[in-house]
Amino acid sequence: MLSRGNLTDGEWAVLEPLLPMTNSRCGRWRDHRQVINGIIHRLSTGCQWRKLPERFGPWQTIHKRHMLWSADGTGERLLQHVQAVADAEGGIDWHINIDSTSIRAHQHAAGAPKDPPPAPPRASKGVTQRFSSRARARALMPIPGGGGAAGEALGRSRGGLTCKIHLSADGKCRPLSLVVTPGQRADCTQFETVMDKIRVPRLGMGRPRRRPDSVGADKAYSNRVIRSYLRRRGIRHVIPEKSDIKSARLRRGSRGGRPAHFDKIRYKARNTVERAINKIKQFRAVATRYDKRGYVFLGTVTAAALLIWLRS
Repeated sequence: MLSRGNLTDGEWAVLEPLLPMTNSRCGRWRDHRQVINGIIHRLSTGCQWRKLPERFGPWQTIHKRHMLWSADGTGERLLQHVQAVADAEGGIDWHINIDSTSIRAHQHAAGAPKDPPPAPPRASKGVTQRFSSRARARALMPIPGGGGAAGEALGRSRGGLTCKIHLSADGKCRPLSLVVTPGQRADCTQFETVMDKIRVPRLGMGRPRRRPDSVGADKAYSNRVIRSYLRRRGIRHVIPEKSDIKSARLRRGSRGGRPAHFDKIRYKARNTVERAINKIKQFRAVATRYDKRGYVFLGTVTAAALLIWLRS
């Protein structure tokens, strides 16, 4: 399976230069490769942190490292670097698709403390990459949904606690951007947020790429706000028209305007985002949410997306 196995030498060679070597609190970090392998094991099995095998070292170290990297944006930075390498080689299909998936939350995911995310440690002189102020600010931003359980991206439904992962995927079924919200949050409300989080840096000079060649989505994203947003950015899109919107337009006659352009051939490629969701849900710690904090669960999903990119 995609989610099984430790980091290979090639995968570690990609990640090693991007990880800090020391910090001001406790000197040199514990072996990053061993810690990441422990995170991968927990992603694959969904086990409790304290149930991690002893070969990965103290479970407290792995847990705290995962929480810290989820809070300070390290996971997102690693994901963007892998995407940048793929883009430099022409390996990204920029005809993207957007969708969401519901995630059932375990009962232990409730009852999160109200403490803020841990502050990133101050980097010492031996660090290779310093945490930017933008990453710190982004880590401390509240997850959409307000306070309480909703503030941790947890919503209630008939089946219990749920959350949603909104994502965009390239034409090769790999996640480009990720957003976590409570389970009752409508898909269309997060469209612009998902699009704005698409940011693939350049390895050389130049601004990061943020605009795809085209966007495909289902009827849940069919409204004027989304279509206007895409037209302003000059992005071609394929979104089917809802039946009630179509009926209202026809009733108005010539005043109703022209129907939205719809390419049936392009719309068939929307299955790539469904397949990307299937890949993410191969990780048991993503298919069922066990993390109490919203930013930690987002870090878990980001780690799963990073492995998908590394092993694609």
